[in-house]
Amino acid sequence: MDLKKCVKSKLDKEIVLFFLENPSSLDTPRGVSTWVKQDRARVGKVLNELTKFGILVAHRATSTTGYSLTRNKRIISQIKKIIGNYGSTLRQAQGRPE
Repeated sequence: MDLKKCVKSKLDKEIVLFFLENPSSLDTPRGVSTWVKQDRARVGKVLNELTKFGILVAHRATSTTGYSLTRNKRIISQIKKIIGNYGSTLRQAQGRPE
């Protein structure tokens, strides 16, 4: 599977970066949308897509779904290569320290 095809947009990268920086995180579309400062519906679509590709894992409950980073080391390694220096570039643009 070519994961480059599923991590293309800025929002895709921001969401993946959030989970890479917080690997133990389990968060809802509402929570993730707050972190990445984007519309919840749009974030929800990206979360579902990333789940289809195995990058995220969906934890469904009766009232909501939480998402977490896969534990698959091969996928995590590939994603880190795809994201590359994006995290550093994003933090600099936001004025956040490395």
